[in-house]
Amino acid sequence: MKKTRRSQPSLTRSKPAPLHKPLPVDKLRWHCDPKSLKVKTSDEIKPSREIIGQERALRALRVGLAMKHFGYNIFVTGLSGTGRTTTIKRMLHEFELKGDGLRDHCYVFNFKNPDQPIALSLPAGQGRGLKIDMANFIADLQRNIPAIYEGQRYQDARKSVLSHFQDRQKTVLQDFEKRVKERGFELVQVQVGNLMRPDIVPLVGEKATSLDELETLSQKGEFPKEQFTSLKEAQGVLEKQMSTVFRELRNIEKKVQQSLTEIEERLVMPIVDEAIQVMKVTYDDKKVHAYLDHVRENIGENLDRFRAQTASPSPPPQQGEEQEEEEDVLLEYEVNLLVDNSHTEHTPVVIETNPKYKNIFGTVERVLEKGGVWRTEFTQIKAGALLQADGGYLVLNALDTLVEPGVWQDLKRTLRTGKMEIHTYEPMFGFAPSGMKPEPIKLNVKVIMIGDAELYQFLYDRDEDFQKIFKIRSDFDYEMPRNTSSVEKYLQFIKMVSDDEKLKTCDRNAMAVLLEFGLRLSGRQGKLSTRFNVIADVIREANYWAGEDHADVVLDRHVKKAIEERLYRGSMVEEKMQEMITEGTMMIDTEGSVVGQVNGLAVYDSGEHAFGKPSRITARTALGRAGVINIERDAEMSGPTHNKGVAILSGYLRSLFAQDKPLIMSASITFEQSYGGIDGDSASSTEMYAILSSLSGVPIRQELAVTGSVNQKGEVQPIGGVNLKIEGFFDICKARGLTGKQGVLIPIQNVDDLMLRDDVIEAVQKKKFNIYPVSTVNEGIEILTGVKAGEQGKKGSFEEGTINFLADRKLGQYAEDWRTFEAGKG
Repeated sequence: MKKTRRSQPSLTRSKPAPLHKPLPVDKLRWHCDPKSLKVKTSDEIKPSREIIGQERALRALRVGLAMKHFGYNIFVTGLSGTGRTTTIKRMLHEFELKGDGLRDHCYVFNFKNPDQPIALSLPAGQGRGLKIDMANFIADLQRNIPAIYEGQRYQDARKSVLSHFQDRQKTVLQDFEKRVKERGFELVQVQVGNLMRPDIVPLVGEKATSLDELETLSQKGEFPKEQFTSLKEAQGVLEKQMSTVFRELRNIEKKVQQSLTEIEERLVMPIVDEAIQVMKVTYDDKKVHAYLDHVRENIGENLDRFRAQTASPSPPPQQGEEQEEEEDVLLEYEVNLLVDNSHTEHTPVVIETNPKYKNIFGTVERVLEKGGVWRTEFTQIKAGALLQADGGYLVLNALDTLVEPGVWQDLKRTLRTGKMEIHTYEPMFGFAPSGMKPEPIKLNVKVIMIGDAELYQFLYDRDEDFQKIFKIRSDFDYEMPRNTSSVEKYLQFIKMVSDDEKLKTCDRNAMAVLLEFGLRLSGRQGKLSTRFNVIADVIREANYWAGEDHADVVLDRHVKKAIEERLYRGSMVEEKMQEMITEGTMMIDTEGSVVGQVNGLAVYDSGEHAFGKPSRITARTALGRAGVINIERDAEMSGPTHNKGVAILSGYLRSLFAQDKPLIMSASITFEQSYGGIDGDSASSTEMYAILSSLSGVPIRQELAVTGSVNQKGEVQPIGGVNLKIEGFFDICKARGLTGKQGVLIPIQNVDDLMLRDDVIEAVQKKKFNIYPVSTVNEGIEILTGVKAGEQGKKGSFEEGTINFLADRKLGQYAEDWRTFEAGKG
């Protein structure tokens, strides 16, 4: 194989980069001039309970609450603390109309099918009325029916009926006994086991003798056989007649009962009919009328139970005996009132904070009897939040509702059908399901669920019923524009919290600091945060520090102290990482220059506290065809967004350097000392700078840190958490000593997001720290290296001595070497 000698490139002097100016101090933070508030203290402000900064959410809520059509339930999304629950309560208060259309809900006994109690829905107040009227009705019957039975009129009528039919029975029996005697027989009572029954026996010599005895005598020749045969035949005829007689007696007994029933119908039932007719007039409802008809029928069939109410009391128990609890035998006449709106003046609003199954849908409770047996009946049916909110609104937490077993599926079914079924649901216990199946109840309720955007999107994509039953989304914003109106509303909110909780007055300097905190919380100079729970907490804590300072008014230093303490409480992890960097355990350089090494910036979020810290990012390039190698991805520690950002680097490199030659390069990039997952593309520009440094051989200033994503055109794109990232690197530089050369490169689009701490601004003002805005990779690499990036000419070449020229030359060498290598293989 013939060896080809590679020519050595000539050394080229680097081209100095043009001067890039850092941001001036006035761009680093929005300062609220206390005088611009036009008040001296919060006492001069009129408090307002107006919902602030949520116009979109309010409009959606108004439409959802006003719509009465199917499926217009509301799902409220937004960050916690943006006032979702408070807003809903206030909005529902506006919709609390006079409860004219409200209904009471009852269950009554089903006399035809006891396992299926009947649901009654009545206008508000009538449910309680029916319950009271039925109780009074039964109590009256318990008093009046025994009195009627004991009255002279009933006794006389009963006696007349009994006397008449007893005479008929006596006549029939006497006629039959006469016929028996005429035939030479007698009617006697014979014991059969424990019972006595009538029998016909012949008379022989005035003595009643059974046929069995006569048969024995006949066989012995002591009684004539012809006479025995004649008597036997006569007895058979009489027994048939006796059967006819006793059948007639039984018919007489039936007629006695029928006649007594007619007496009861004539003398007793009128008081039942009168009361039921009054209730029918009072309650003009077909189902109530049908129920009352069944009550009347059942009472008529069970009058003895009312008559028995006057029975003498049982004797008291002897010593050592337990008194058995008497069961209410008239329980089936009760009315189980589940929802009573008799005193409800407004539309019901139920906020269920514990959405367990029985709390939402109700349940059928069980009663443990003395024998250890569980029993249930219709009076044990209990209402849940859905039924209590009928005609109004039910507010639920979405996540709590979804994690409770069985709740979501049955809630969807109820909203789809407009009917609610109450039954026992206890999957965690060993109870067998009850056989009772109460009649479903028609509902008219609007459900408002509070959740986050991720949960809403999950349900919208995965549950086809969700779109049909939650047609309104009310999305709460986490920020609002900073303008004169919003600032005024912020001040009114501060006044409202102070008045409601009897806090100290805030002076205008304190309120200005609170406004600046609201801007920082939003992460943008032109926006104010709507996370009013956080703002309210700072107001409360500032009031505490004012008290500790024995001040009568909350001053700006008290607000700053409250903010500092909030940060300090959650900053232990941040301090530990700071110590590790300061001690050198985590290796971060803040001076000197290194090839292929850049300080990237990342945000660590522990939930309660978020902070920024630098991370060393390195790149190594070599001859090969692997392209850009993401070590984090190969180690399965990289998220999809980070992987995309790394893939974009290859596109930028190809567009810049691979127009006249193939891109022959293997470049590995990694976050050094990273032991957890990495995601996001905010480090892609940092990785690009590291690769360009490695290719060109030009070192990068380590006193600078970088953040920003990049696209395939080499444009630097905005990122999140810019304030935290700058402050994180500033803290490291401050701990090691500020030199005036240190600083951070940020995307130019993030300039309007800057709300930096006072100590950072002070350092910039003293020219001890710098913030550089960049819009392209070329600008960034010039600041990092001090060497001109180099624009690409018409022929694809770069200006000699620039970063891109050096990188392009290195890639050209890689391509030449690769051709030589491939030729050598042949």
